Amino acid sequence: MSDNKDLESTAVQRDNMSEEHDAVYEEKAGVADYKADAIEAENAEHNMTVIEAVKEYPMASLWAFVFSCTIIMESYCVFLIGSFMALPAFYNRFGINCDANGEHCTVAAKWQSSLQVSGQLGALIGVMIAGPITSKIGYRWAFIGGLMLLNVFIFAFYFAESMPVIFASQILEGIPWGIFIANAPAYCSEIVPIQLRAPATQMLQMFWAIGSIIVGAVTYVYSDTPGKEAYKIPIALQWMFPTPLAILIFIAPESPWWLVRKGKFDKAAKSVERLGRKSKTNTTETVAMMRRVIEMEKSSHRPSHLELFKGTDLRRTLIVCGVYAAQNLTGNLIANQAVYFFKQAGIETELAFGLGLITSALQMIFVMLSWILTTYFGRRPIYLWGSAANTILLIALGVAGSVPNTTSAKLAQASLGLIVSVLFTLGPAPASWVIIGETSAIRLRPLTTGAGRAAYYIVEFPCIFLASYMLNPDQANLRGKCGYVWGATGFLCLVTAYYQLPEMKNRSYREIDILFKRKVPARKWTKTEVDINDDE
Repeated sequence: MSDNKDLESTAVQRDNMSEEHDAVYEEKAGVADYKADAIEAENAEHNMTVIEAVKEYPMASLWAFVFSCTIIMESYCVFLIGSFMALPAFYNRFGINCDANGEHCTVAAKWQSSLQVSGQLGALIGVMIAGPITSKIGYRWAFIGGLMLLNVFIFAFYFAESMPVIFASQILEGIPWGIFIANAPAYCSEIVPIQLRAPATQMLQMFWAIGSIIVGAVTYVYSDTPGKEAYKIPIALQWMFPTPLAILIFIAPESPWWLVRKGKFDKAAKSVERLGRKSKTNTTETVAMMRRVIEMEKSSHRPSHLELFKGTDLRRTLIVCGVYAAQNLTGNLIANQAVYFFKQAGIETELAFGLGLITSALQMIFVMLSWILTTYFGRRPIYLWGSAANTILLIALGVAGSVPNTTSAKLAQASLGLIVSVLFTLGPAPASWVIIGETSAIRLRPLTTGAGRAAYYIVEFPCIFLASYMLNPDQANLRGKCGYVWGATGFLCLVTAYYQLPEMKNRSYREIDILFKRKVPARKWTKTEVDINDDE
């Protein structure tokens, strides 16, 4: 009787071992199957041309365009506040040191600086909450929530009748801006194939320019209007954007990478179908490629801000933060305060607003040119050469500001200020968006882009106060000589980028992960090969 029981027990153990062996075999076979599909999808993306990628993923390009439109709102208000400093109706209403007729006032330097940073203070809050919120509810609902909040906060700005209330309203508006600016590059980089990552993310810079064009046109029209309509109507025009964009984003597909991170493979496949042409897109292979990368980055912990500063992710975080921060140190602030800069350089009000509008229009054109340059020549060379040219021009601006203040000197300063503002959008600025979208790990992307933008604002705050102090006639009144300061900081950023910024052109997210894990020096990325079968 005992022998029979032993025999039965042995048979059961053999059956269990057999089942376990079958399960392990099936799991290995399943991994092998999806890895094979992943390799096929990655090879297909590498072999695509830019034109083929556009034809195969037409809707991905469209949705990247829609989500990029949210950047208009931050751009619009940033440039609006800068233009208000040079708008007679605004500075006569809120300024000090007016003449006997109560005109030709000057907005106090402390309020110039405070209003310039107010929106960014709110945006700093927004970018820090964007990552955790997006990781939990997805890109679509994070954007929609931000747009609805913005609709409400615009009311505070419109009805503000004092500087403190304007300051507070800008902080409130800044919170949704932070959500948009943190998530837009991440979403755009995730929904397109390798060959379209550059133009898809660089659209963000184009919409930044579009926001400034709208502001330039509106303030130019109202530059001679004496009443409060001159600044109330431009404020009210902000309501043009949030609701239509919220409707479009509601019907947009979620990022398939986010869905794969959540284990929603069927929904990820449907999202891929909506982004590409069903007849050409192999959704199974594409989702398998995403699964492969997600498995490589898999962790037992939930994504957290603390992870951004550990291991190889620290290097990736520092690159994103550095590229973002450098935007404030290589000519961006002159672009944001273009109209005020032109006025302080000695240009008349109407011409200053006209030059501001021309600057914004040229910026949009140069951003589109940068799509071609960054797509075909890479991110690193465009960023480095653009930064070097900007540094030289900023020093030249300082020289122009150092000579006697003649008409020729004023025109030289205005011209160099315009060139710096425009050239910034051909090289460093648009290349930055591509680098930001590609550098972070997929798992930590919402958190990394948020932390990077936070670094941008943290650096921007003292820079704005410094810029306002340098340009304000009641303070340093440096005019074009501010070019020496920004030229020096720009040179430091250039040297740092040369040693730390890798080239990620034509690299899949799997290859980028592996190169970071191998700690390959930035200057050797283009010469380092990654085998298609490697998983690390």
